[in-house]
Amino acid sequence: MRPFALPNARRSGHTRTLTVWDPLVRVLHWAVAALVLTAFLSSDAKHFHMAIGYAATALALLRIAWGFLGPRHARFRDFVHGPRAILDYLASLARLRAPRHLGHNPAGGAMIVALLGLIVLAGVSGWLSQTNAYFGVLWIEDVHAFAGNTIIFLAILHVSGVLFSSLLHGENLIRAMVTGRKPLVSASGELPLGFAGELENEDSTATFTRFRPR
Repeated sequence: MRPFALPNARRSGHTRTLTVWDPLVRVLHWAVAALVLTAFLSSDAKHFHMAIGYAATALALLRIAWGFLGPRHARFRDFVHGPRAILDYLASLARLRAPRHLGHNPAGGAMIVALLGLIVLAGVSGWLSQTNAYFGVLWIEDVHAFAGNTIIFLAILHVSGVLFSSLLHGENLIRAMVTGRKPLVSASGELPLGFAGELENEDSTATFTRFRPR
C-alpha cells in the first residue's frame, strides 16, 4: 500500500469531497440523456427526429473518444470490467453488501458501454435507412427500432440503479454528476473501494492509504 494525497480534495461543510467527473463528462452525460429522450418522443417528426438522433450519435462518439483521452475516471480502463467482476458486483448488490466505488461501479460501467454502443447503432442504422442502398430495407428498420427501444429500457434500469446505489451508500449520485464531486466518506460512513483510513475529527488532517484491491 502507498500513502495517497488528496490533491483535488476540498471541504464542503464538514465533509471532504473529491473531484470525480470532469466538466466534459458531465455535459455529455446530461446532453446525451436529453437528446435520447427527445429523439424517442419525436419519432413521428421525421426530420426533427433525425437531427436529434445525429446530434446524440455525435456526442456519443465524442464520449467514446473521451473514454480513451480524458482524465482518470472518464477513461474506460477505470470502469470497464470483465463478466466475472460484473456478476460478482451484482451478487453483492443483491445482498446489499456491494462496495462503494469512487468512479463507476462494474455494473454502471457495463451500462455505459452498452448505452454508448446502442446510441451509435441507432444513429448509424437510422442514417442507413435514409440512403438509396438501404431505404425501405426491413432489417435496417428493425435494427433501428431494437436499438432505440433497448436504449430506453436500459436507461430506466440505469436510473433505478443510480437511485438504489445512492440509498445503499448514503450519497447523492445524481448531484455528483451535476457538481462533479463526491464525498470521500459517504453519509453511511463508507470509504470508496481502494481506500483505507479514518477521520479522527473534523479539524484533523486525515491520512488515507490507497491500494489496489485484489
